[in-house]
Amino acid sequence: TNLYASSFWGTHHSFVFQNSTKVYFGNDSVSTYLPGLLAQYGPKVMLTYGGGSIKKTGIYEEIMGYLKTAGKTVVEFSGIRSNPTYAKVLEGAALAKKEKVDLILAVGGGSVMDCSKAISLGAVYDGDLWDAYWAHAGKIETKPIPLGIVLTVSGTGSETNGGSVITNESLKVKTGRDYPELNAQFAILNPKYTETVPKFQFISGAFDSLSHMMEIYFSEPNDNNVSDVMNEALMRSAVDNIRAILVDPHDEGARSNLVWLATMAENRILKLGKKTDFQCHILEHSLGAYTFCNHGAGLAVLHPVYYRHIVKDGTKKFARFAEKVFDIDPSEGDELTRAQKGIEALTAFIKEIGLPTRLRDMNIDHAVLVDVAAGCVASPGSFRQLGKEEIREIFEEAY
Repeated sequence: TNLYASSFWGTHHSFVFQNSTKVYFGNDSVSTYLPGLLAQYGPKVMLTYGGGSIKKTGIYEEIMGYLKTAGKTVVEFSGIRSNPTYAKVLEGAALAKKEKVDLILAVGGGSVMDCSKAISLGAVYDGDLWDAYWAHAGKIETKPIPLGIVLTVSGTGSETNGGSVITNESLKVKTGRDYPELNAQFAILNPKYTETVPKFQFISGAFDSLSHMMEIYFSEPNDNNVSDVMNEALMRSAVDNIRAILVDPHDEGARSNLVWLATMAENRILKLGKKTDFQCHILEHSLGAYTFCNHGAGLAVLHPVYYRHIVKDGTKKFARFAEKVFDIDPSEGDELTRAQKGIEALTAFIKEIGLPTRLRDMNIDHAVLVDVAAGCVASPGSFRQLGKEEIREIFEEAY
């Protein structure tokens, strides 16, 4: 299925839920569980990571210590950048296939996780990986290389799903797919590790998780359902805990909450019975394909602009969001007024936490927006499907 597709409440409210990833959460989770987990796999481990920041923070040395103690032969694959590319996937897949690795251990954030999932499949598939599994929704019939995750940056929620967002540089296309077969076998979530990343990166990741919740929330059905009730509590918690981290970056409770919130947003539970929107993610992915901008920052700019366009199509839900998440008084004005106040409260929150509110503030060239807009499609789950002209208007207003 597409990464942004989900089951929809039908006549019988039916859906299928699957999540095979075992999660180990806590500040001592790596030392407590990783040695035993490594013992369950063969002798050769492919260690995947990003630009090398884990070497500066000591995480690399710690992980390598466990790998050596376990007697593993380590094949390193580094340099996975934000917005991982298809070329990098193919490079990693070729290495994994050549070395006949028994386990891929991804240490990092969403980009490392997503790239590693695609590598785990590409290493066992001989055809055109992009065409078979990213350009189109495919069917995985060959068992991918087992994947384990040690999270250092939270936000994407990629640690407990089969989602993999990859950018095809030659096509200028950024596409996400979610295959249950690509779920990691285990994911170790140590909130202390997230203290090693810069504040802006952590906050933008936290906003990404809030964005995921909003994308799920602002879609049918709008009647009483468990997913929306859970989502309202989680969105409110995300806002409260982001604010707490800004006051005290070492607030252990707030940091732990934000790590788990990100996981909850994308472990498929909130999507059950929801049509989901993800139009804003579609817009940002096209922007990212052309500019390689920070994902959370791009979403922060686009969300309020997009919501102002569709607020009259989902007024009741936006008003409910305003009341439940941002404490807008339910007696204040009519429903549309409250809905609009909720969007402005979201905009103010984005400014408050230091994320950009205009594309020009992200050093994005205005000229590229024509191609960015042309590369977008309408989301079938939106309260109202956008046309090409309106998509172009949204980017212009966002600039």
